[in-house]
Amino acid sequence: MLEFRQIRLADRDRINMALEKSGFMGCEYSFANNLAWCRLAGSEICFFKDFYIICAFDTDDNIPLFTLPAGAGDYREVIHEMKRFSENYGYPLQIGGVTENSLRMLDELFPDKFDFTHDRDGSDYIYRQSDLAELAGKKYHHKRTHLARFNELDYEFSIIMEKDYDDCIKFITDDYNSRQDSGKNHSAIAEQYAVNTFFSFFEELNLSGGIIRINGKIAAVTVGEKLNSDTFGIHIEKADRNYNGIYAGINNCFIRACTDGYTYINREEDLGIDGLRKSKLSYYPAFLLNKYVVKFK
Repeated sequence: MLEFRQIRLADRDRINMALEKSGFMGCEYSFANNLAWCRLAGSEICFFKDFYIICAFDTDDNIPLFTLPAGAGDYREVIHEMKRFSENYGYPLQIGGVTENSLRMLDELFPDKFDFTHDRDGSDYIYRQSDLAELAGKKYHHKRTHLARFNELDYEFSIIMEKDYDDCIKFITDDYNSRQDSGKNHSAIAEQYAVNTFFSFFEELNLSGGIIRINGKIAAVTVGEKLNSDTFGIHIEKADRNYNGIYAGINNCFIRACTDGYTYINREEDLGIDGLRKSKLSYYPAFLLNKYVVKFK
């Protein structure tokens, strides 16, 4: 029987080895994200042979939600173990974050054994690195306008260093405290834990980031990391909207400075938030990494 427990920093190398073998480009296949966001849905981990498995236990329907395992080996065998675990607790096996390629693989291994639904709110936005760096062509006219307004500011962009960690945490915390629902929104509270985790173990998690300062004060922060050999993921992007074009500015400065050599940029999901969806679509993703929730019969 699978035995789940909380994720630890000491799990990093073993988990990263499994993630590297799979080479998935989804934002959930990140040790840094898994460690930082474990409180959002009560996620715990376990290992089965050469597979890494993560499962969320604090779900809306109280049914454990697995992520498709990363690693190498017999997927039929590891899925049977997950199914056995779920059914032992009286639930059908549910797997989230399943991409179209993985869905086809599951259908070949378990024909007519499961149903699936499209998780549009959880699908990742994937952009070409060159598009975000260059903003070329007619479709990016408005983004170039925003960037031009940003370039009129007396700003300083720099790569995040150890001396910047506390300032970054304070900037993001101040943004959190300014929200009307800051003490009641579970996702926002979990985000604060995630931010503190990122900056507490920034080097250990192999993160990189950028800062924009205006008049000596932080006006924008972004943090990301390598997801696979050709995809870089953006985990955090926060900016002070009082400055025109600031989001376009931090996006473009960081992409140009830190993501050269990658083909794709994963800017994660929109969570069904209208404003966030509009913003992410306005950058014209190369494609959506569609995700599905699989429920075994």
